[in-house]
Amino acid sequence: MPVELRKGSLHLTGTPLWFDAKRKSELSFVSHAHSDHIARHESVVATKATLTLMEHRLGRVKSALPVSYRHPFELGALNVELLPAGHVLGSAQIRITRSDGHRIVYTGDLNCEPSLTAEAHEVAECDTLVIESTFGHPRFKFPPKAQVWEQIESWVRRTLAAGVQPVIYGYALGKSQEIARFLHSQGFGICAHEKIHAMCALYSSLGVDVPTRLFDGAFRDNEVGLFPPFGRSQALKAIRPKATAVCTGWAIDADIARRYGADVAFALSDHADCDALIAYAKATGASEVLTHHGYARELAHALREAGVFARAVSQPLQLTLPL
Repeated sequence: MPVELRKGSLHLTGTPLWFDAKRKSELSFVSHAHSDHIARHESVVATKATLTLMEHRLGRVKSALPVSYRHPFELGALNVELLPAGHVLGSAQIRITRSDGHRIVYTGDLNCEPSLTAEAHEVAECDTLVIESTFGHPRFKFPPKAQVWEQIESWVRRTLAAGVQPVIYGYALGKSQEIARFLHSQGFGICAHEKIHAMCALYSSLGVDVPTRLFDGAFRDNEVGLFPPFGRSQALKAIRPKATAVCTGWAIDADIARRYGADVAFALSDHADCDALIAYAKATGASEVLTHHGYARELAHALREAGVFARAVSQPLQLTLPL
């Protein structure tokens, strides 16, 4: 059964099933609710949390199949199972077992480090692995997460002690909830942009408590501002003095703070870096790895150097899976 790259998305030929299709499709597995992984599909297979977060952004899904982790089900002639991906709340990998026993896994975005707000990832053993390569270039080597948390907390305390308002930029879904939960655990109040505040409320409704206060134009004592990297509140511009930080895996690049309009950048990521992607691919036992998105060619090359048969799914555009 070939896997095709069509219209920028992956499709299982001979079935109606797509993986994180970027355009409306008949049926798509949605790995998580980030905007670049969702669309207004006719039918969606996803976890309950992903569906809740997705519908918050796009409105009601016409036909939704909420699936729990580790509960296999039949989809036509295919056996399907979802496993945690560790990326954001509800994020999942999909494992498809054909009638001949061949197992295909598509990861979506993957994070192999412990998260404060997402389910821990699990290794999805398979024969063919299709893995996202956002940070698949060898230059991406993230520092230990505990070290980054220490850096963030230290920066917040120094900023507040100097009488300056700390403001952190993080993506509205996933990154911001983890930042808020960490800082709250360290005794800080969290005052958030409306988009982040709404997502935190949804997380809390799904069983992951993330307490925040909606930004009303002013901050209280010992509060940290939490805003998206783009589309910030106009009222934030009037807050002075303030210091700003951005949390992103792209902070590995030296000029990233300037590009985000921040004073400092912290390499806090909810993705796996290159070494972690290689280790994960090996752990699945896959005899063939297809890389896609981001640094797909670079990751495929690094995997081959590590002794794993791999190629970018875009070359060739169609691949026939081994029988």
